[in-house]
Amino acid sequence: MKPIGRKKAAAMLLTTLLFGSVIAGCSNNTKDSATENRTSESVQTGNYPMETDQTLTYWAALPKSLTGVKSEHSEVPFYQEWQKRTGVQVEFTAPPANQVEESFNVMLASGELPDVIEYNFLGFPGGPEKAIEDGYILELNDLIDQYAPNYKKYLQEHPEIDKMVKTDDGSYYAFPTIREDDSQVTFQGPLIRKDWLDELGLPVPETIDEWETALRAFKEKKGAAAPISFISKPRVLNELGNGAFVGAFGVTRDFYLEDGEVKFGPAEPGYKDFLALFRDWYAEGLLDKDIATVDSKVLDANIASGETGATWGLTGGGIGKWDPLLKEQNPNASIVAAPYPVLEKGTMPKFGQRDYAYSPGYMAAISGTTEHAELAVRMLDYAYSEEGHMFFNFGIEGVSYEMVDGYPKYTDLLMNNPDKLAPAQAMSLYIRGNTGGPFVIDKRVTEQYLSMPEQREAVAIWQKTDMTKHQLPLVTPTPEESAEFARIMADVNTLVDEMTLKIILGAEPLDAFDSYVEKLKSVKLDRAIEIKEAALERYNNR
Repeated sequence: MKPIGRKKAAAMLLTTLLFGSVIAGCSNNTKDSATENRTSESVQTGNYPMETDQTLTYWAALPKSLTGVKSEHSEVPFYQEWQKRTGVQVEFTAPPANQVEESFNVMLASGELPDVIEYNFLGFPGGPEKAIEDGYILELNDLIDQYAPNYKKYLQEHPEIDKMVKTDDGSYYAFPTIREDDSQVTFQGPLIRKDWLDELGLPVPETIDEWETALRAFKEKKGAAAPISFISKPRVLNELGNGAFVGAFGVTRDFYLEDGEVKFGPAEPGYKDFLALFRDWYAEGLLDKDIATVDSKVLDANIASGETGATWGLTGGGIGKWDPLLKEQNPNASIVAAPYPVLEKGTMPKFGQRDYAYSPGYMAAISGTTEHAELAVRMLDYAYSEEGHMFFNFGIEGVSYEMVDGYPKYTDLLMNNPDKLAPAQAMSLYIRGNTGGPFVIDKRVTEQYLSMPEQREAVAIWQKTDMTKHQLPLVTPTPEESAEFARIMADVNTLVDEMTLKIILGAEPLDAFDSYVEKLKSVKLDRAIEIKEAALERYNNR
């Protein structure tokens, strides 16, 4: 758990992240060994709130559902109350919406790291072991043993989770988001305007052909300028990684398992078939003409205005946000889930969104340059306590929830907000249960979060896939493998994104796919697959 100088951290970033910007000058001050990554002064051992005069710095993205509602953590009641309950003052920094990766890289390059960082370190070049090795974050084993009794107890009682949240060598590296029930792992999929379908006499589409018929009708008879659209930030067609539409052709836009063998979808023939479909849709005006630049704000505006009638979205931040907005304009409007598209009617979709019990997106790691590691760990451990569990999931009793026959029921402040906020937006002001964070998500959140019948039906529809047969577990390659993997995938993903966009927009012929596959091989995609296979074997042996 040795800290590194900030100058060294910045230099390492050049090779670790392949970050080409000029690195700002940083201090090379080192810490006294007596206080290395420990700060116990003014910290009260025991119950919360703690007594401390220290302030933590904390970097985390705001929930997408708060876009346009709040711009800073300090404005959100949940974060105000969290500080009050733990007794710890926190200075939060939020990256701009849709710029998490860019902001994260700039932050690391600066060498000025906050005490706590919410970021998916499984996606860090070199993986969490590399982030620990280079001093960006701390290994937490000793800190958890000494200062996180609640989290430690949870892991002891849930060995299947314990296996997921550490590296192959047994290192704990963050406080994770954990879903306590299998019913919580599916929450995204295809969405479509049901009122339009009804008006046009069309069924909810199941096959690619039915989708094409519906989109053509949306364009020709409903005047939709972008009948179907998808977010393309930070990556082109960012939301299709779980297999929507592309899965109809037997692949995803990521790694997956096929009869125990690791495959990479964009290098498979099925991906060419998918590109051919979207190329045709774009040429016909069925796919958003601005597909290369669509972000969440643009998509929200297009759906609300009727420019877009279909997309891929969330139960809460999609149906829960868009359906009420549409109903304000037209009480008969509705947006509902559609099954993951297939080529032949009646067949089971091969792929679909299915998350893990361990959700890495909102994990909280302790930075390697912190002087307040103990305080940070104690604060984060609060969320895994009984009181913290209730607070993170339900907020403040009498404000955001009431106990009704032993059941924490959300109040109208969240579910029928007086300021006309959608439940997904109002909930994000007072809890983290509907988005994620370093805590265990209670299944009673999901039961109430999906307050609309369309939302509950969506989960049931989207769960009907064969994804469990094809999903890779959350493997963690060694630092050496991870660094090599990151270098390879930087080139691979650039090629995938560029060729995907060029072929769909018609800038390259469809036959360019064949030479593109050769380019994937030239940048060592096969080696990346070997690394995944080796990591999978080690994971299975944990």
